[in-house]
Amino acid sequence: MDNAQTFKSGFVVIIARPNVGKSTLLNRLVGQKIAITTPVAQTTRKNIKGIYSDCDSQIVFIDTPGIHKPLNKLGEALSEQTKSVLEDVDLILFLVDANDPAGLGDKWIVENYLKEIKTPVLLVMNKADLIKDLAKRELNAYSYKSLFNSPVDTIKISAKTGRNIDDLIKKIKNFIPEGLKMYDEDEVTDQTMRDIASEVIREKIIFSTKDEIPHSVAVVVENYKEEENIDKISAQIIVSNDSQKKILIGKGGSMLKKIGTSARLELEKIAQKKIFLELFVKVVKNWQKDSAFIKSLGLDVK
Repeated sequence: MDNAQTFKSGFVVIIARPNVGKSTLLNRLVGQKIAITTPVAQTTRKNIKGIYSDCDSQIVFIDTPGIHKPLNKLGEALSEQTKSVLEDVDLILFLVDANDPAGLGDKWIVENYLKEIKTPVLLVMNKADLIKDLAKRELNAYSYKSLFNSPVDTIKISAKTGRNIDDLIKKIKNFIPEGLKMYDEDEVTDQTMRDIASEVIREKIIFSTKDEIPHSVAVVVENYKEEENIDKISAQIIVSNDSQKKILIGKGGSMLKKIGTSARLELEKIAQKKIFLELFVKVVKNWQKDSAFIKSLGLDVK
């Protein structure tokens, strides 16, 4: 049989409640950082594609915003980001925390996203390396399986250490149809450097400001100029009110300088070249409730 006929090619979406490790898993699967990872819920705001390629397959993984009941227009937009892809993929990875039994958030996801869907679901229990009590781990697994009306295939992994990732890929291939290669072998994401720059800046804001800013911040890259030896980036940080702007700038501009330096160093690793990064802070009052502004960020909202 011709090799092209035995090649497998397909799409897999990763869903979970917030802060379970979706972005960490995506980065692990493609072998490098393409999605930002923080301890803060709702870090991911757009569906991000990561491309895994080997000798007999190409799997396009889609990282989605962490799912929870939306509380504002931004939450609704993030929910729509996830819903829009669930029926157009070959497999859904439902990622859960192996250390905890199924909670209200997990039940809400199954009831509202997974119970009536025809797309196959693979239950992926993350952080399995952290739980030593095997009986407890199996009870936790049962609590997730019991949310479904029919049996669901399960695998235990650690996205952080790489445990069982090879076995996860093997399982996924069982659900992927034969097809043609969609991307070049050296491509790992469909994101542009402009997209990546925006996300890296937001990641550094989240780490630098802790609980004071994260859910109220957006980053818009206004200019990205590529030159032979240096990329020049100008970005605007959007916050909801003047007090947040003051926190982000810091005394004598110290916080903004810290964020800029950290983001620049990260981007230089990714781009493999020098980066000149210029940051500005702008107040857009209550932007998370403004449908038109949210749409301008590239998010769908009803």
